[in-house]
Amino acid sequence: MFAHEVSADPEWELLELGRLIATGSYQRDKKELTTEGMKIDLIQKRDGRIIVGEIKKSSKGLKAAIMQLAYYLYRLKRQGVELTGELLIPKEKKRIKVELTPELEAELELAFARMREIMNNDRPPPVKKSRFCTRCAYREFCYG
Repeated sequence: MFAHEVSADPEWELLELGRLIATGSYQRDKKELTTEGMKIDLIQKRDGRIIVGEIKKSSKGLKAAIMQLAYYLYRLKRQGVELTGELLIPKEKKRIKVELTPELEAELELAFARMREIMNNDRPPPVKKSRFCTRCAYREFCYG
């Protein structure tokens, strides 16, 4: 869900670091699937099942990572493909299973409603500085 064609700075150093980690990890697995509004890091086939993988550099921001992967699963489900997902954190040797439960779907739909409210306003909401701001690839839109 992109509003007004706003997207992250593709040269942001942390995004580049994430791409390097993704490129250097899980080399035997199918990489990147890009479709409208999604860029899935990894598709794995395991035990006869297809798993959508999202690679992260650390488990910081775990809730946001879960929501990102849940969004991919939600979109795929709307296209008739029901899969499970895994957050993969190679430096920590972690795999966190993510399933699109009814509760997680409801949480996503609430987030979509909030996003639509913001997009339909004439003005953006006031900036709320948080500890994540300095490491955000969208920082220029708030402080530029």
